[in-house]
Amino acid sequence: MKSLPNILTGSRLVMALFMFVAFAAAAGAVPYFSNRLEPDIQFALQRWAVYAFVVAALTDFVDGWLARKLNAETVWGAILDPIGDKVLVCGAILGLMSLGPQPWVVLPAGLILFREFTVSALREVGAGKGVKLPVTLLAKWKTTLQLTALAMELIVAAWGAFPLLPQDGTAFRAGFEVAAHSLFWIAALVTLITGVQYWEQTRKALAAQPTAP
Repeated sequence: MKSLPNILTGSRLVMALFMFVAFAAAAGAVPYFSNRLEPDIQFALQRWAVYAFVVAALTDFVDGWLARKLNAETVWGAILDPIGDKVLVCGAILGLMSLGPQPWVVLPAGLILFREFTVSALREVGAGKGVKLPVTLLAKWKTTLQLTALAMELIVAAWGAFPLLPQDGTAFRAGFEVAAHSLFWIAALVTLITGVQYWEQTRKALAAQPTAP
């Protein structure tokens, strides 16, 4: 049972890869296979890619809780968890872009990617100098906002792949789109704030280190 949290974390990486390949195939980016796509298959790929993202996002909320509950926190899990989060978020953003022009999400998506890669570089440089960047409470909320907003944006972009949703210009669809775009911008703003916080933490920690003679 104590290996279950790490299994869930690893499965998030697998599902993120499946999601990305499914979106790529639906967009016609997989040689040979994509040239033979029927519209129904294309919609099915988009639908299952969104399902994979949602399930993978849920594992992010469960694996950490299970690790604490089972007293099964490990170094391997601590390494895999942030990697799984970033791969899932970045893969979802690329998948979102593959679904067609997204004028409302291009800028916040780019800002999120910029922050994620910058903080990853900060962690790598800081680790080499003995500086640790603990995850803040706001950063945890950032991940929740990102995953929730991305799930909504993926549904908006792949709306036609979900036959149970109203397909005409209904107030429900318009309201859902506004909610998705608004939450995505909020997620991007919180993401940038946490990035500035990590930048300041790293700068102060490095400045406090003794200068080499």
